[in-house]
Amino acid sequence: MNQNNNQDLDEDLLLQRDILSDRPFSIAEAIGREGGTFLKGESTVPKLVQVITAINTFIDRHLIDPSAALQAILHQWVKGDPRVSQHKENPLVALEAILQSIIDNPNLLYELVRQVDIRWGQMYGERPYFQQPGQPPHPNDEYTHESVRQDLLDLQGKLQCHQLEKNRESAD
Repeated sequence: MNQNNNQDLDEDLLLQRDILSDRPFSIAEAIGREGGTFLKGESTVPKLVQVITAINTFIDRHLIDPSAALQAILHQWVKGDPRVSQHKENPLVALEAILQSIIDNPNLLYELVRQVDIRWGQMYGERPYFQQPGQPPHPNDEYTHESVRQDLLDLQGKLQCHQLEKNRESAD
C-alpha cells in the first residue's frame, strides 16, 4: 500500500511538471503556488466586518421595528463606533456599551431619534415628525423620544438575557 502511495505521488509530480513546463515563469505564479496555504483555516472576511455583522444580526433578530428605520440607523451607528473594534472577541459587549451610552445621554438619544425620523421620511416619502426635547410628540409620530428609548431598553434587556445564557453555557 505504501508503494502505491509513492507511485501516486510520483505520477502527480510528473503531471505537475508537464503542466508547468509549458508555462513561462512568473513571480506572481510562484507566490500564488507557495501562498496557497497562507490563509488556510482563516476567514477572508476581515475581523471587524465579522464583528459588525454579528452585532447587526443581533439587532435585526431582537429589535421589534416594523418600519426598520431604527434598525438602519443603529446599523450606521454601530459601524462608526470605535468601541466595536475594542471588543472584537465579544461583539455584543460593544453593543451593550453603545446602547447604554444612548440610553444614559438624552442629547445622544434625541440625535438618534432625529436621524431615525429622517430615515423614516426617506423610506416612506413623507415628511417626518420631529419631536423637540421637552415637547410632546405628534400623535402620528412612530419614533418618539420615549418610544425609541423603550425600544433600546427592550433590546438591552434581550442582550443581557442572551449574555447570561451564553455565560451559563460556557460554564457547563
